[in-house]
Amino acid sequence: MQATKLPNDAKAGPTKPEVRAVLARKLALGPDDHFVEVGSCTGAVTIEAARRAGRVTALERKAERLETTRANLAANEYDADVRLVNAEAPERLPDDGDVVFLGGSRNYERVLDDAVAADYDRVVMNVSRLEVAGEAARAFRDRDLLDEALCLQMATGYDLAGATSFDADNPVYMLVGEPGSSDEPGDSE
Repeated sequence: MQATKLPNDAKAGPTKPEVRAVLARKLALGPDDHFVEVGSCTGAVTIEAARRAGRVTALERKAERLETTRANLAANEYDADVRLVNAEAPERLPDDGDVVFLGGSRNYERVLDDAVAADYDRVVMNVSRLEVAGEAARAFRDRDLLDEALCLQMATGYDLAGATSFDADNPVYMLVGEPGSSDEPGDSE
């Protein structure tokens, strides 16, 4: 797998590589998929999706972040047809998307409603704040979307006096769902 190059900063930080690895598995993108990202920021998720999906639409409300996405895309190789859109979701959310990823929490309930109405196959949302994660999990349940809820916690090793110690990253809560999903997290068949 190619490394994702992010030479341009969006002042908000990219989704960490380890989180993107789990995210890629949960998105389960294939070459026929139209992937839609809400909140592209640095473009890290956009780039990795563009290596797996046939089409990618990245929505970003801040023009400067969309330019960061564009510049980071240019520094990487991918095969997808990528469209960058300066809009605040759910405005201009494509109605022909297959998979949507919400990288932020603005207007997420309206985005969920539009994704369900447009028959998206999968919906994944990353959240970094506990209170928002709880509210978002309830919103997923209320729309019969919640398949899985994950809490990802990473710690990265560093040298400390000739030995290895760890710096912990803040946890990321990942909500994964499909419209019509009835399983609660932790249920097994």
